[in-house]
Amino acid sequence: MNKRSLSAMVPSLYLVLFFTYLFGPLIIMVITAFNSSGFPRVSPWECFTTDWFGKLAADDKLIEGLGNSLIIGVGVVVVAIPIGLAAAIMLSQVGPKLRASLYTIFIAPILVPGVVIGLSTLIFWDRIGTFFNAPYESFFYSGTFLTIIGQVTFIAAYSMLVFLSRIQRFDHTLTEAALDMGASPTQAFVKVLLPFMAPAIGSATVLAFLASLENYNTTVFTIVSSSTFTTVLSSKVRYGLDPSISAVAVIIIAITLIGAIIFECRNRYMSVGWTKVVADRPALKIATHPGTVAAILAVMVLAAVGFIKSHDSSACQAEILNQKRVLQQQLMEQQAISTPAPATPAETITGDTAPANPFGGANNNIFAPQNLDSSTAEPEPAEPQSPSPFGKGNIFAPENLTTPPPDGG
Repeated sequence: MNKRSLSAMVPSLYLVLFFTYLFGPLIIMVITAFNSSGFPRVSPWECFTTDWFGKLAADDKLIEGLGNSLIIGVGVVVVAIPIGLAAAIMLSQVGPKLRASLYTIFIAPILVPGVVIGLSTLIFWDRIGTFFNAPYESFFYSGTFLTIIGQVTFIAAYSMLVFLSRIQRFDHTLTEAALDMGASPTQAFVKVLLPFMAPAIGSATVLAFLASLENYNTTVFTIVSSSTFTTVLSSKVRYGLDPSISAVAVIIIAITLIGAIIFECRNRYMSVGWTKVVADRPALKIATHPGTVAAILAVMVLAAVGFIKSHDSSACQAEILNQKRVLQQQLMEQQAISTPAPATPAETITGDTAPANPFGGANNNIFAPQNLDSSTAEPEPAEPQSPSPFGKGNIFAPENLTTPPPDGG
């Protein structure tokens, strides 16, 4: 192998390793979502099953957390996008010195740890609620409200960066021309600037929603007694993994791929080059339309859902369970054969190796039944009795406790 071929293989090997590192965990999670094993694993493979998706759908706490996350995500988008857009417009219209100061202020929340933002949001609104003597049921203590406010502080900065990258390419003379033509500032903004910022608004909306959906560090403090999708997943991981987590990953990956495919088809369909290609090909134009692609993907998703509901792996799982029981029984039998039976005391102390018993008796065991026979037992020597001043023997003996005759008898 010469140096030229080796140098050509190095980039390819690097790309393979990079994409394996990037997509390897995702592929493994997708595979484990369809394995009947109670723990997420690829090997050994047991049965192909879709039961984990049913278990995921039956998890009320996870579904509730997902609903709360969707509500919070929509609230964050509604609040953060206008704030980010206003900050970007302001930075584009002020002087260089003031722009640097304002940019530092606007970007600061991104640099603050999420734990600090969560705790400060919780404490701040608790103090305000205490000042107004608000009840605990008020919005000052609502987990949804606190989470939206806490997430907006840094997600608005993300949105601002997206808008800044777009507004730097805007020609401000277009707005001035609209004003010179008699348009009001509001009309100039709606008719000129807003259409130009539409792609950035769409990107910032998706970014803000996804950042809100996956946020954990801030949410775990501001959500209070409620729960979100990420906090429920965190608790499930903490108390034990099962392949339902992999089922969540499969759903998220599927949604991401569907959105990416539709978006890419739309961009290609709207490009000038593709418009020329499909100009005289009506069938190809219809087939590559984003709506057609979305409809095909929707049919595929419905077919996948139907297969998940109809697939039954109970017979395979019962067979696997029976095999495990048989294997366990065989292991127990092998262990019983290989382990010698414990020796009895009579077998361990026999013959000439038995130590001499100072108490005598058969088999050198003083507690043997034949050594406990009262007829063969040696009589014990009588203890000498000291003379009693009260008569013979023991003063408390029965013969010495006779009742004396009554006087005058």
